[in-house]
Amino acid sequence: MTVKSLLLSGAALAVLATPALANCPAVTVADKQGLNSDYPQQFELAEFEEKAACGLAFVENPAIRDLNSKILGNGELADVAARLPKEPLVVAPYEKIGTYGGVLTGISKGTESGTSDLLSVRHVNFVRYADDLQTVVPNVAKGWAWNDEYTELTINLREGHKWSDGEPFTAEDVAFWYNDIILNPDVYEKTPGRWLFAGEPVKVEAIDPVTVRFTFPVPTPGILNRFAVDYGQPFQPKHFLSQFMPKYNEQAEELAKEYGFESAREAVDFYYGGSDWKDVPSPLLKDSDKATKIGRAVVPTLESHIVVEESSEGRKLVANPYFHMVDTAGNQLPYISEISETYIGDKEVQNLKIMNGEVVWKQQAVFLEDFPLLKENEGKGNYTVSFAPTFGENVFFSFNRTHKDPVLAELFSDVRFNRAMSHALNRDEINEIVYLGQGTPMQGVPAEPKTVSFISDELLNKDISYDVEGAKALLAEIGLKDTDGDGTLERADGKPLVVRMVYSTQGVPVKMMELVRDYWSAVGVRVDLKEVTSDEYRSAGNNNELDVTTWKYDGNAGPTISQDVTAFIPPFGDYFNPGTGFEWAAWKESGGKEGTEPPADIQKLWDLSEKFIQVEMGSGESNRLGAEIARIHVDNLLKIGTVGNIVAPFLYRNDLKNVKPIKAKTYDFYWTYPYRPQQWSLEQ
Repeated sequence: MTVKSLLLSGAALAVLATPALANCPAVTVADKQGLNSDYPQQFELAEFEEKAACGLAFVENPAIRDLNSKILGNGELADVAARLPKEPLVVAPYEKIGTYGGVLTGISKGTESGTSDLLSVRHVNFVRYADDLQTVVPNVAKGWAWNDEYTELTINLREGHKWSDGEPFTAEDVAFWYNDIILNPDVYEKTPGRWLFAGEPVKVEAIDPVTVRFTFPVPTPGILNRFAVDYGQPFQPKHFLSQFMPKYNEQAEELAKEYGFESAREAVDFYYGGSDWKDVPSPLLKDSDKATKIGRAVVPTLESHIVVEESSEGRKLVANPYFHMVDTAGNQLPYISEISETYIGDKEVQNLKIMNGEVVWKQQAVFLEDFPLLKENEGKGNYTVSFAPTFGENVFFSFNRTHKDPVLAELFSDVRFNRAMSHALNRDEINEIVYLGQGTPMQGVPAEPKTVSFISDELLNKDISYDVEGAKALLAEIGLKDTDGDGTLERADGKPLVVRMVYSTQGVPVKMMELVRDYWSAVGVRVDLKEVTSDEYRSAGNNNELDVTTWKYDGNAGPTISQDVTAFIPPFGDYFNPGTGFEWAAWKESGGKEGTEPPADIQKLWDLSEKFIQVEMGSGESNRLGAEIARIHVDNLLKIGTVGNIVAPFLYRNDLKNVKPIKAKTYDFYWTYPYRPQQWSLEQ
């Protein structure tokens, strides 16, 4: 009896996905059966059939129709072969052909906090990095080509690819994303800087249904890296969103009012969310009645799973019946039928759920300080917790040099103050207590040293010695005194020097914050600690309301900085990892009419960074520019680093199969994206 002949019994049904035809070898990474692919661990369909001398027959999840019924607005499903692209991506599982069914349960901090770990499980983009973290391979795109000047990128899509509602996905959806969303002042009052190049927009053209061309105003060799690691997906369903745009629908305003919106503009914002970030609250959470009226709960997706339920407690997703991948036995991926994401803000509750075996996969916001407890309870929870190297995990402290309080702004802008705060840190003790001795004390640098060649040991070791008396001497040199003898220095206006340090456990270990509080208090700078949610931290940071920002140094690995210099220039961060220097950024953006003029060497960063992304990463000129940028950052101690080269825990329940030890635990390669979680399966 084949899978196709089995009766369906709901989403929980788990059946070994057996190929209908046996003439194609079930190739895995563990057993290649003599076949070598053009790209690591995956084939194009024609490539696979030619190399294996076979014809691949397609098989579906036997529960897919039940799962599809939960996707509001989706119609009846055709056979799987009609739902797949004519050129599906053929994936070789790590160990074995998987088992259909099951629920991947995970934990996030909140609606927009710590969700990227689970988001990466279902993520797609034009391309991705293979699990060697060096090779860019096809994903949604079938292929690509550059011109010699790196100003024109042509992307080839898959013929017959479909959105999760069955509508065609074409190059028009890519052009629509840029021309009608990114450049649309009704969506973005100001075009996001990350999608402008030398301050100019890209020309995005749909050449034919499967060919889209990007023409950049300057050489942009790193943009393919953005598509390989970035959360932003450069495509949006034109058929869905354009119905609320007068440009495409003369009745757009009337339609919007029919569904309870005040305007078509509000309707677009409602469904797009005002951001490429996929985990903004979906219409299900924002207004379920309004979402139901339109007949589709959420915007159609190309991802492996689609949101079907959402509340303030979490969200549930089901497998996309039109997903574009199959395994080497012809089974449509993903194997896992559902994802259940629960929001847990408290770390102790998070760890308890892990230890009770309630979590299938977790890596984000699990720190080394959690490892002993989690390791002790492996057997109880039936999970495996392991270490992985990290990129961008060096926790930094960045004092707000454009603080709204002019006294603090002047003090924080004094490099001597920042040097004192750096020397007051006992990094060796931090390493032992927080990182179990596994890391290396180092200064904060704007590029992950393990991924670039222009960060010198001199920079990594600058001002990192533990020197309490030296720190006190620097503070005294500034003129700070403790006149009343209470142990706290006074500011220039006579008030006690108190630094209010707000932090989130998504970004930093709690013990780290307690240690730093004590170190700085010991040299006369009183620290008031306050733990908040990630959303609260980000809101305060982006509103320039923090005395000091503290987070991990994510966003600084080679592939990221090759195409996005956010970490290089004021305000030295983005919405998700806010930096400081907001008034410097305002000065630049307004042409000097607003904000605060930065020092001359800070002003150099804009020009240096623009040149940096116009040359090939790793070239001599790239390294020269990168070294100069890093020198300015470290000389000014824009971000005071603590400990790098650390390892960090990740864990998975033992019934999760086709899991390979991750080469790096990092947001910079988008968590699980290189490890092909669509071929994970749960043994039933």
